[in-house]
Amino acid sequence: MKKVEVVAAIIKYSEEIFCVQRPQNKLAYISEKYEFPGGKIELGETKEDALLRELKEELNLEPKIKSFFLTVVHPYPDFELTMHSFICEVSSKEIILNEHIDAKWLTVDQLDSLDWAAADFPIVKKLMANG
Repeated sequence: MKKVEVVAAIIKYSEEIFCVQRPQNKLAYISEKYEFPGGKIELGETKEDALLRELKEELNLEPKIKSFFLTVVHPYPDFELTMHSFICEVSSKEIILNEHIDAKWLTVDQLDSLDWAAADFPIVKKLMANG
């Protein structure tokens, strides 16, 4: 099975967390699901460098990476995903979507109201458990 390693940002502003919706995809199990923004780590990149590059590409954003949060290994039908998530902070809620079809700023207790990609759900659960 193909293995994919990615990074994801848990972007915080005050008491809210930024959530983005994927566009339609031929893989129904991730099509139009919500996720934490990020992407693939390229050869030679650190996880932090990859995260900053992806956020700049996807959201025109340069957040402060505060700390590592959780690594999730999730087997999807077509590939195995390893996702490293990091807590990030921004100084503004003004974010431009270059690839996603929707975005929401939610408090921790609202996170489970979205239809999340399966690999992102353990991050949601840990965020909600930690308050």
